[in-house]
Amino acid sequence: MDRISMKTPLVEMDGDEMTRILWQMIKDELLTPYIDLKTEYYDLGLRYRNETDDRVTVDSANATKKYGVAVKCATITPNAARVEEYDLKKMWKSPNGTIRSILNGTVFRTPIIVKGIVPCVRNWKEPITIARHAYGDIYSNSEMKIDEKGKAELIFTDADGNERRSLIHEFDENGGVIQGIHNVTPSIESFARSCFNYALDQKKDLWFGAKDTISKSYDHHFKDIFNEIFEKEYKNKFEESGIEYFYSLIDDIVARVMKSKGGMIWACKNYDGDVMSDMISSAFGSLAMMTSVLVSPSGVYEYEAAHGTVQRHYYKHLKGEETSTNSVATIFAWTGALKKRGELDDIPELIKFAKKLEQSTIQTIESGYMTKDLAMITEMDEIVTLSSLDFIKAVRKTLETYI
Repeated sequence: MDRISMKTPLVEMDGDEMTRILWQMIKDELLTPYIDLKTEYYDLGLRYRNETDDRVTVDSANATKKYGVAVKCATITPNAARVEEYDLKKMWKSPNGTIRSILNGTVFRTPIIVKGIVPCVRNWKEPITIARHAYGDIYSNSEMKIDEKGKAELIFTDADGNERRSLIHEFDENGGVIQGIHNVTPSIESFARSCFNYALDQKKDLWFGAKDTISKSYDHHFKDIFNEIFEKEYKNKFEESGIEYFYSLIDDIVARVMKSKGGMIWACKNYDGDVMSDMISSAFGSLAMMTSVLVSPSGVYEYEAAHGTVQRHYYKHLKGEETSTNSVATIFAWTGALKKRGELDDIPELIKFAKKLEQSTIQTIESGYMTKDLAMITEMDEIVTLSSLDFIKAVRKTLETYI
């Protein structure tokens, strides 16, 4: 077949460790043989982020604003050990947090369902979509370690120089830690509208949970904004669509989710969404079996895998040992971006190809060919466990039967 042409480039954000290896395998085996792939490339590997003082991350986010669609590989958010390992100038912030702050959107994550992989929670019959607020909280925090006796206060100074103060804690000589987090009303409003619109589009119930009984200003502000926007703009639309919006405390939501059959959209604040999306994806099968897309209010889309860089497999790879790393979420990051690019640029062939690649990936697994993480949990009897590259090649073989 002739390779499919593209009009506008995707913003391509390369990443770290084993997912960086998979990234190139996917391009070589599943994309460039069939697509005249047009991308604007940004290396978000930790070494280059360090070399550019993390400017490359900001540049990639601004490029996403320009072109409208990006696809991102998993990246390292450094801790103290990584600073030493990579000889970093400083402990750079999460690239995902930086990109999300610039794009100001909501992350929607949904498990990829395949036959033979039964959820750990047996009553879950339908996928649960996590809607994660993608701005603020601890990802844009200011924090400090305290090593002496003293008083910590929260201070706000208005435009006229007037101050408001609130005592955080009076430390004794043993010290401790303090952290300041924030959010902004326009971003919370965008989060709420994105969730309501997505629920209407998917025709699924929307649940939202926070801890307003404890956080009487911060979390209560989220609750109030969601309620006000729903009542004014979405209540009638939800009733007409036969779906509901439900708010409760986050711990009650967790209990209800565990007892449900699934099928809802679960809206979460930034940190809650980070944690719960990993729980949902793992419970449905594997951390590598979840789609993830950041949708901004301006209509910008950034697709990525929901998991990390698979450090342990990367160290095996460096030793020349064979790995069996699941690449499904990374494949679906590419297909999601290609479908959206095809939709925005009116290239139906690109959309069809991306859908066929998704079907081929699922069909390969359901035919018994899978990576080790799935082989350990499948209920299928006859399976073949494949290496990282061999699984991608098996997907290509299935894809060629479709096209």
